[in-house]
Amino acid sequence: MISNKAPIQPALSKVATSHISRLLTPTDVIIVSFNAHWSLTQSPDKLLDDILREKPQEADGIDSVVVVDNVPQVGPERLEKLKNVIHKIFSKFGKITTEFYPEADGMTKGYIFLEYASPNQALEAVKNADGYKLDKQHTFRVNLFTDFDKYMNISDEWETPEKQPFKDFGNMRHWIEDPDCRDQYSVIYEAGERTAIFSNDAKEPITVEERARWTETYVRWSPKGTYLATFHQRGIALWGGEKFKQIQRFSHQGVSLIDFSPCERYVVTFSPLMDTKEDPQAIIIWDILTGQKKRGFHCESSAHWPIFKWSHDGKFFARMTPDTLSIYETPSMGLLDKKSLKITGIKDFSWSPGDNIIAFWVPEDKDIPARVTLMQMPSRQEIRVRNLFNVVDCKLHWQKNGDYLCVKVDRTPKGTQVYGEGGVLNLFISRSRFLIIAFAWEPNGSKFAVLHGESPRINASFYHVKNNGKIEPTLICMYVHQHCCMSCVQCLYVFFSVCSMNGALAFVDTSDCTMMNIAEHYMASDVEWDPTGRYVVTSVSWWSHKVDNAYWLWTFQGRLLQKNNKDRFCQLLWRPRPPTLLSVEQIKMIKKDLKKYSKIFEQKDRLSQSKASKELVDKRRAMMEEYRRYREAALQNYHEQKSIRLELRGGVDTDELDSNVDDWEEETIEFFINEEIIPLGDL
Repeated sequence: MISNKAPIQPALSKVATSHISRLLTPTDVIIVSFNAHWSLTQSPDKLLDDILREKPQEADGIDSVVVVDNVPQVGPERLEKLKNVIHKIFSKFGKITTEFYPEADGMTKGYIFLEYASPNQALEAVKNADGYKLDKQHTFRVNLFTDFDKYMNISDEWETPEKQPFKDFGNMRHWIEDPDCRDQYSVIYEAGERTAIFSNDAKEPITVEERARWTETYVRWSPKGTYLATFHQRGIALWGGEKFKQIQRFSHQGVSLIDFSPCERYVVTFSPLMDTKEDPQAIIIWDILTGQKKRGFHCESSAHWPIFKWSHDGKFFARMTPDTLSIYETPSMGLLDKKSLKITGIKDFSWSPGDNIIAFWVPEDKDIPARVTLMQMPSRQEIRVRNLFNVVDCKLHWQKNGDYLCVKVDRTPKGTQVYGEGGVLNLFISRSRFLIIAFAWEPNGSKFAVLHGESPRINASFYHVKNNGKIEPTLICMYVHQHCCMSCVQCLYVFFSVCSMNGALAFVDTSDCTMMNIAEHYMASDVEWDPTGRYVVTSVSWWSHKVDNAYWLWTFQGRLLQKNNKDRFCQLLWRPRPPTLLSVEQIKMIKKDLKKYSKIFEQKDRLSQSKASKELVDKRRAMMEEYRRYREAALQNYHEQKSIRLELRGGVDTDELDSNVDDWEEETIEFFINEEIIPLGDL
């Protein structure tokens, strides 16, 4: 058929014709020849593109094979044990169909070949097992077998890499550079339909960003405030920068819970929908910078979140399973020393906020007392072990800097155990004749507060821990029969605390036990301190109550600044601040010169208030001027239309008649100018 088309014949070479004859069936040749009227006049290569694309490739059959290097070299007596270890490690990524261990002179060569059932499983093995640390001498290097041609064909000539477009997300910590040092917070309202970011101001919040349906459930800030995480059915999105651009996306269907590492390098997501026996995806650890999945885990129960607890520097994370404590290291995401700690009956554990020290406790077992253990990582050296008797439950509370550890012990008689860290750990026991309900350290310092007693007669006590060779707590003050709730002690912040129950708020200065103010926010469901401790927000969430949804802003002295009513208000979260870059000496110098700085700030506050008053006056003058111009324009229009009105009214000037009427009615119009709220506590 091609030979019968003279204009097309020169465009098709004999070689191309022979290839078509060998590769295609007669029916296919007819179809190609039919289309050749318009395609072969250009190039026979375009005709063959689709055909040659189906040509068998050299990689077919070997794209499921991986090569593992840096494998221990062993003899026949240890080969079977090595195979079991390798199979256990690599079978987690899929079904292994073939294993080959090259040998020479009775010893393995140090590299092996593994074939998986599918290419995807081989790719998963490369992603997760490359860099796996088997022991101190052997760290696996894993590659696809098909990559070797690529590595062998690398040119010796240097080629300048292609420039990748730079994604500028702006200044990721721009909010810290605010000249007025305003902190930011996120607000979800309209039952989750709208999410806004505000800058805090004593007069009224300043809108930074506001979007509709930004998240499907709730939001979370990262520990240093760099990222804002939003939840979606398909996964998590991270936002940041001055305009809150999307930084990263993590695909995890049905995600419901997340957790960040303290260093903000990793994020952990949980979904109850995405888990299979062969491919663990209930819990996934992601690299925030690259968006790469680091490792997946099974999850037996998410009742206690987070499942993984991170060390203060993000180098380790751990999870507790029955009778074991599994500690993993980053960035390999592998078990530390390739084995879990066997701790029979372990109930809870917690990392120190200042060092790689882990604390855990084990309950009593027959005649064996309960014990609390402090262990150094990664050496696993036990620093201190303390036996406890008649224990029902323990709660571990680290002080923010890791200087002290409090162990709240439920037993008979009730008491509190506190560990102090200073080289060798010391211990003091504060015996009490009352039930301790809740405990909390102040964020910065060595004070703590406890709630004790039995409802409704609940007391609040504040202590100061002094380390003069022997750690001893000193009672600062006690408030008897205060209206305190189970969780109010968690509101303690920078020497000040607020207790709430049924809306009653008590602001206490623990430096001299002064009750600064007693206020009320009825049905308040949440209390949130800002990162500086200067402001506190009490709120009524639509998730808890369907009426009176709002958040109120207070000073730390208990003076009410704002009442912000939001339709179906749901959640408010302050944006955290990263650690200060100032040294300890610089902070001491600032505290020493605090009076000098206070005068500067007070002057600035007065100027700000004066500026705000001037802005208000200028705004009112502008409104009055706009009204005056409008009135003059209306009067001018009125006079211009007088002839038209007379014509319509038959020459009768009804406006003039109305002006002679004596029975005018006086109408008074009131304008709202200002409202000032003075709390009774300030009088």
